[in-house]
Amino acid sequence: MYPQGRHPTPLQSGQPFKFSILEICDRIKEEFQFLQAQYHSLKLECEKLASEKTEMQRHYVMYYEMSYGLNIEMHKQAEIVKRLSGICAQIVPFLTQEHQQQVLQAVERAKQVTVGELNSLIGLLVLNR
Repeated sequence: MYPQGRHPTPLQSGQPFKFSILEICDRIKEEFQFLQAQYHSLKLECEKLASEKTEMQRHYVMYYEMSYGLNIEMHKQAEIVKRLSGICAQIVPFLTQEHQQQVLQAVERAKQVTVGELNSLIGLLVLNR
């Protein structure tokens, strides 16, 4: 409440009150200026936090939208896999034994492809355009 280093001195019993009105006004003015400076710094900090909050909310919305989009894309990819698996299951029996083995090996290999391999393949496709 008081400026740092300034604390009221307690009155001892029998000690007369020795402050003049000008001293009291000066002291009140100093206290007011201290509180005003403290208020100003707290206000700046509050504005900074409000700005950071707005920025965090903007990032949250952006990440939520990205997550939602990725979730939809994942469901689309799962549906594509299901349909392609159904098509392969219908077509494979009509192939020769040799071709059936080749298709089944290719399908097994496709199931084992890693994200890194996919990214490198995509990179190659982009470079070849």
